[in-house]
Amino acid sequence: MKRRNLIMAAMAMAGIAGITMSQSCDCKKDDGIIGKSEIKIDGGLMTPEALWAMGRIGETTPSPDGTQVIYGVSYYSVEKNKSHHTLNIMDADGNNKVLLTTTADNESGAAWIKGGAKIAFLSNASGSSQVWEMNPDGSGRRQLTNDKSDIEGFLFSPDEKKAILVKRIKIKPTTADIYPDLPDAKGFVIDDLMYKHWDEWLTDAPHPFVADFDGNSINEGIDLLEGTAYDCPNRPFGGVEQLAWSNDSKKIAYACNKKTGRDYTVSTDTDIYLYDTESKETENLCKIDAARSSHGYDTAPQFSPDGKTIAWLSMEHDGYESDLNRLSIMNLETRERKYITEHPNGEEKAVFDSNVDSYCWAPDGKSLYFTGTWHGTTQVYNITTDGKLTRMTEGDHDYNSVAMMGNNLIMTRVSMSAPADIYAMEAKSGAEVKQLTHENKHIFDQISTGKVEARWCKTVDGKDLHSWVIYPPHFDPAKKYPTLLFCEGGPQSPVSQFWSYRWNFQMMAANGYIIIAPNRRGLPGFGHAWNWEISTNYGGNCMSDLLSAIDDIAKEPYVDTDRLGCVGASFGGYSAMWLAGHHEKRFKAFIAHDGFFNMEQQYYETEESWFPNWDLGGAPYEDKEEVKRSYANSPHKFVDKWDTPILLIHGDRDYRILSSQSMAAFNAARLKGIPAQLLLFPDENHWVLKPQNGILWQRTFFAWLDKWLKK
Repeated sequence: MKRRNLIMAAMAMAGIAGITMSQSCDCKKDDGIIGKSEIKIDGGLMTPEALWAMGRIGETTPSPDGTQVIYGVSYYSVEKNKSHHTLNIMDADGNNKVLLTTTADNESGAAWIKGGAKIAFLSNASGSSQVWEMNPDGSGRRQLTNDKSDIEGFLFSPDEKKAILVKRIKIKPTTADIYPDLPDAKGFVIDDLMYKHWDEWLTDAPHPFVADFDGNSINEGIDLLEGTAYDCPNRPFGGVEQLAWSNDSKKIAYACNKKTGRDYTVSTDTDIYLYDTESKETENLCKIDAARSSHGYDTAPQFSPDGKTIAWLSMEHDGYESDLNRLSIMNLETRERKYITEHPNGEEKAVFDSNVDSYCWAPDGKSLYFTGTWHGTTQVYNITTDGKLTRMTEGDHDYNSVAMMGNNLIMTRVSMSAPADIYAMEAKSGAEVKQLTHENKHIFDQISTGKVEARWCKTVDGKDLHSWVIYPPHFDPAKKYPTLLFCEGGPQSPVSQFWSYRWNFQMMAANGYIIIAPNRRGLPGFGHAWNWEISTNYGGNCMSDLLSAIDDIAKEPYVDTDRLGCVGASFGGYSAMWLAGHHEKRFKAFIAHDGFFNMEQQYYETEESWFPNWDLGGAPYEDKEEVKRSYANSPHKFVDKWDTPILLIHGDRDYRILSSQSMAAFNAARLKGIPAQLLLFPDENHWVLKPQNGILWQRTFFAWLDKWLKK
């Protein structure tokens, strides 16, 4: 289960029994700094320790003149069970790379200020997260804020006289506030819904503060949403990309869902607001034109280079978190709005019938560049303001971000065979794409990876189904291999060329498994109708698509049909549990991570109630055919047909799908006498983010598969 827009959260994955901890990430010197590893890998294959030793490239920030780029890299230590985020700088051609972060303090969120003479960034060097500045060579560090609160993000106005500071404000009194004589009482008294979200109890909220900057220091500022309990940026994934300064530094555009309690838990209606810093008045840009208004997520505003137009990402339907993410633009003088990736001029066919993920304006303001998924890869596109689309890139990989670097484009790119690196190209279709960083070359020089190729087959209703197949390194078609069906989550997140530090296909392949990962019904990149078909029909074609994919590859002589496994997380965990009751003895082992087992239970447990209201059609008691169909496909109703060993994994801090779901599934399997195992993480959410937990995850994952598929 995840929102289509802004779900680029970190995932930690690693671990196999039998690998020594001597391969974990170590620094060159024992000074408390977690830095680039010097790992030595025996055997030439991917290991969990190799995954955790990799530097993870994050944000990229080109200088105003386009000659340099600041970029972030996170390093992890399994031994210390923590990470270190660093800032780096390089020339626009990838030369002269310099590590700017030289202490154990985390540094992030870099932005160029003072015409490129200084770099502003977040650092915890003072004991809390504050805004600092430094010279482009890393010298001259100086603290700009001295706030009593942690600063979670910042954004300077174009004239640099003001800055937005994102800080947390208390929205609920603590028990000690209400009863001072009970300072150690831990209970929460709850009166309404949305009392917890994703992985935290909602006692505070992020708010943007408008602060003054005199060139030397930034004051604490004024709360733009004072007196409200609204989130801005929106939790759990929003950052400063949800805020934007107008070109004249007088207005702020921001995304916000101005609802609380029950209203918030059933609605995704996030709008774009325009706040005037002088008059203090606020205008809702999404509700100006009723004919063009949207009721779902409206996020990520950006002003055009001339300041006359504003763009943002927009979903149409309230309550549908994975609706088509369209690129919307509005003329700020006339307030005319249009969706340029959908039907800007009344055409019947959408210009881009998939989601827009990240985007930026072209320097002339006549077009925009964006990333979007089509047929299993995420590419860069250009679209003019009147809807003319041009594909800029090709290849079996995903571009996760795009930004202007002078007159060139700078992107981050991943694939199923390589983690993120930074690339650049001239801003014209078909231009050469140049790799600027090789962050993990020293690791990949030591290992062999498996071949990845696309595969198509027919579905039960005669449609074309796309899958990715990942083969073991040194694959020999004369041999037979155990094979895994990977069930994607979401339910509407694509099986594109993603790289994962937990569900890592090259790690699975290195352990001797073939993996088939189908883009079943419900996944973007194959048209809006394909994406929509899964809603209220979880037991329908999306499940037959999964079986079609495994049945198709099982025809190959190198697939051992007596050693097939099925694995997945979130909706993929649901899929594994559903298939456990419908697989007709195809599989010899299942693994379900953070899946839901009892759909009626899930309806009443999840904190984002809009999700089951849309995807399941409503509450279990509603007398509607689509509702009855949804709940009739709850995995717990088919336990009588379970006959195959199953591993359940869950995090106790997962509030989208509570850990009680996996506990119930584990209990059901064992009560029926089926071999089962349960791995619980008290300190993890919907993912596994801590290094040692990630190692444990991988060791448990492969120990289970090897036990049942390598006998």
